[in-house]
Amino acid sequence: MSGSLETTEVQRLAAFAAGAEFDDISPEALEQLKIRVLDTLGVAIGALDAEPIVAIRQLVEELGGAPSSTLIGGGRTSPQLAAFTNSALSRYLDFMDSYLAKGETNHPSDNLGAVLAAAESVDASGAELLTALAVAYQVHTRLSDVAPVRAKGFDHTTQGAFAAAASAAKALGLPAEQIAHATAIAGTANAALRVTRTGNLSHWKGLAYPHVAKEGVFAALLARRGITGPEAVFEGNKGFKESIAGPFDIDWSAEDLESVRRTIIKKHNAEIHSQSALDTALDIRAQDGFNVRAVEKVRLTTFDVAHSIIGGGEEGDKRLIRTKEEADHSLLWMLAVVLLDGELTPAQYEPGRIVADDVQSLLTRVEIIPSQEFSDRFPEHMPADLEIVLADGTVFRSSQDSYRGFHDDPLDWAAAREKFDALVTPFAGPALRDEIAELVHDLEHRSVAELTAALARVPVTRR
Repeated sequence: MSGSLETTEVQRLAAFAAGAEFDDISPEALEQLKIRVLDTLGVAIGALDAEPIVAIRQLVEELGGAPSSTLIGGGRTSPQLAAFTNSALSRYLDFMDSYLAKGETNHPSDNLGAVLAAAESVDASGAELLTALAVAYQVHTRLSDVAPVRAKGFDHTTQGAFAAAASAAKALGLPAEQIAHATAIAGTANAALRVTRTGNLSHWKGLAYPHVAKEGVFAALLARRGITGPEAVFEGNKGFKESIAGPFDIDWSAEDLESVRRTIIKKHNAEIHSQSALDTALDIRAQDGFNVRAVEKVRLTTFDVAHSIIGGGEEGDKRLIRTKEEADHSLLWMLAVVLLDGELTPAQYEPGRIVADDVQSLLTRVEIIPSQEFSDRFPEHMPADLEIVLADGTVFRSSQDSYRGFHDDPLDWAAAREKFDALVTPFAGPALRDEIAELVHDLEHRSVAELTAALARVPVTRR
């Protein structure tokens, strides 16, 4: 990448990606990686008939593109447009996996669309896809550990641009020099603003990472053609460290492919920091004598990140809820609907349910309080203490530190399959569901084309 004897940071990152091998993935990490693939595909299929997704598919059909990569639900297009469409599917429901760093939260499964499209375009094996995806998880999580950007006004997709490009380039089978160029191009060009997720939320909340996935694939395709990127993207004059992140160090030569084991999977169809709080709501709802129609006050004590992002803190008031995007980022609305319905699934995000009088009224009685003690325990724990007072003065309380899918209670294959089936059943029958799940669980012995062929047979409309 340069005539200099000293390598730059993006070159060292690229050397890590280029040198990653399937056999470097431990059996435990491999199983969790497959669980993430199944989970991500289930969430994607569950969004096939969402209004923004329908509009995106229509646009992609109009734009055309060399039919190199498959769209979930059928059709083929260019790798970058397939990456955008499939990533939009996996992101729209906001039901994907997450990674919690002290100053940053991201969703490494957002990279599957880029890796899947790039891998299929070069007829890659399932083992090659899994290796590239493991690289994406490692790059994305480690940059979030040492270089959080949320407090500085940038979105978590900013670090994701490096991960998407490096993993897409790995999936294409590019050498280290070209992986470095791809990563530098995408990382330089995609420093995104946090306004994406503050205030009144738009469709872009769910499309910001699909855009990065698309640009990561395109950067990799450019690098394959010999296009170069800024070699000092991280440490250079006006580079990522100086302009955005501040100083940090990662020894890429010491990295492994195990970060997937540090990610968590959502139990509820809701923003990640709400998960344990929603479990407390379910617990109280099941307690003897509780009557949701008699609720006078709901008071949740939680950690500062939950309060800041979804509880009405620094990222905007969360009481004006009109759309799905606003609802799944309002802890007030989510607590109210779980107390009323006993669940939070895609069904609760139907437009009529979002604005229904009962949930809109109840959310006005919800108060979110940040606790320094709880904040000090995050992200190793996700503490939530819920107190509900009824009109007659009766008090109900529940506390939770984690939930099913968190670090201390990770999903196994059977639980992941239950979530997959719940999301996919409206679109696909048991035979196709079994086929997709079996392909994923045996992916290291199958081709990417076998998996995408099955995904193409999923109808885009409900049965």
